[in-house]
Amino acid sequence: MTKTATQFELPKLPYDYSALEPHIDEKTMKIHHTKHHQGYVDKLNKALESAPDKAEWSLEKILANLKELPESIQETVRQNGGGHANHSLFWKIMSPEGGGEPSGDLGSAINSTFGSYSDFRDKLKEHATGRFGSGWAWLVVANKKLEIIDTPNQDNPIMDGKTPILGVDVWEHAYYLNYQNERGKWVDHFFKLINWSEVEKNYSEAMK
Repeated sequence: MTKTATQFELPKLPYDYSALEPHIDEKTMKIHHTKHHQGYVDKLNKALESAPDKAEWSLEKILANLKELPESIQETVRQNGGGHANHSLFWKIMSPEGGGEPSGDLGSAINSTFGSYSDFRDKLKEHATGRFGSGWAWLVVANKKLEIIDTPNQDNPIMDGKTPILGVDVWEHAYYLNYQNERGKWVDHFFKLINWSEVEKNYSEAMK
């Protein structure tokens, strides 16, 4: 979530636009990254021009303290700051070499919290497919424990004091060209892309 002066910037992808095929097609990735994510960044920067005293704040601090912003920009920052944060995480926790199951401390925590990796998968998919309209499903750390939640629109768990370590985008623009209305099929393919080493880093950081 790079910030230069008062401007946030669109992060580069850690892989080519076509690298996640066949699970996510090249056209969807290009549109999602260069149009949707770029749009969130641009609108966030524009809104924050009204809060020059917050120029040194990180995106995480902004999202955790939305009520300290001018009331006139709170909703815009909520949606576009959330969109920037959500996607910045989303790109990193996917990989062309993704899939499989988590190991180490995270794998143990998933098993002890949800019963098994299979049960974890089922619950995350339930939240992703059950979220009405646009939104996200998340694996988060809250009070040093794992939780699965879902949020509407571009809300980020940081807004509720929780740390996201994995998120699946269930806005239609994330999957519609390949999967149309079959959100569950998209989520099944998402599991084949998860970069568990990155999620494990997120987990370790959140548990400090």
